[in-house]
Amino acid sequence: MNIQLKFLIYSLFLLFLSTTQISPSLGALGKCNPSDYEALTNIKKSLNNPYHLASWVPNTDCCNWFVVESDPRTNRINQLITVFQGNISGQIPSLVGDLPYLETLHLKMLRLSWTDLSGHIPNFLNQLANLTFLELSFNQFSGSIPPNLSDLKNLGALHLDRNQLMGSIPESFGKFTGSIPDLYLSHNQISGPIPISLGDLDFEVIDLSSNKLVGDASTLFRPNHRLTKTIDLSSNQLEFDLTKVKFLKSLSYLDTSHNKIFGGIPEDIIGLDLQPASLTVGQLCGQIPNGGKLQSFDNTSFFHNRCLCGPPLVGFKQVNE
Repeated sequence: MNIQLKFLIYSLFLLFLSTTQISPSLGALGKCNPSDYEALTNIKKSLNNPYHLASWVPNTDCCNWFVVESDPRTNRINQLITVFQGNISGQIPSLVGDLPYLETLHLKMLRLSWTDLSGHIPNFLNQLANLTFLELSFNQFSGSIPPNLSDLKNLGALHLDRNQLMGSIPESFGKFTGSIPDLYLSHNQISGPIPISLGDLDFEVIDLSSNKLVGDASTLFRPNHRLTKTIDLSSNQLEFDLTKVKFLKSLSYLDTSHNKIFGGIPEDIIGLDLQPASLTVGQLCGQIPNGGKLQSFDNTSFFHNRCLCGPPLVGFKQVNE
């Protein structure tokens, strides 16, 4: 055997060894799809191989890994459950966007709350077309809210609360098609007016509290809304005449406290089955409507106003704080 032939055989042998070491065999992966395996492996590496993901052992079936679930029909990864909990910090790796590369991959729930995640909310999340629940609350996300989240047609709840988000509420959030998600944007630094388009959708829950929102929020009170149960606008800088608001019959919780809202309390509030809350801490005047459940609220729901009077404020004078 001449030297050139020996060298060729040796080269092919080295190539074979390097290939088998890099690419796991299909048998070792079990039911796990190779592209899902590669995406998950890269995600773990980008998070510095946290102990929380210790079960993600190389060359094993990713369908059996901890906090991962797969569709029994397709064996594609469809849930990442609390992947980012514990001591994991940093930014969400863009590699997560590799999981929905094929249409047969369905990611139903993504819950990344109560961690130390930071940076901007990734723009690729709108690619997870089958998401029904997205929770990024209690983190340190900053920057603006991606407008393309309204592309998620199956979303039932969107939790972006308790972060450091800035900018305005995207106009596109009034254009969700398909499911209309419960919207939680509270305790951020969101500023500007509430988009008029937001009033076009009948949100069951909308919590915009503890931000820097300004202007008129009466667009959220539309007579044709039938599903809205909770509206929390508290601790903003909103300013509008509450007298002109038509309360929704479905409403069970309303908090407009700590704003610049003025006018009086409309009489039609009597017909609502409201839970006790700080309904009207602001600059309201006039008689508290008599009837319904209002008189069962304690005086703290009303007494920080300019000149409200009547039960349950019997014995209280004008307060201007």
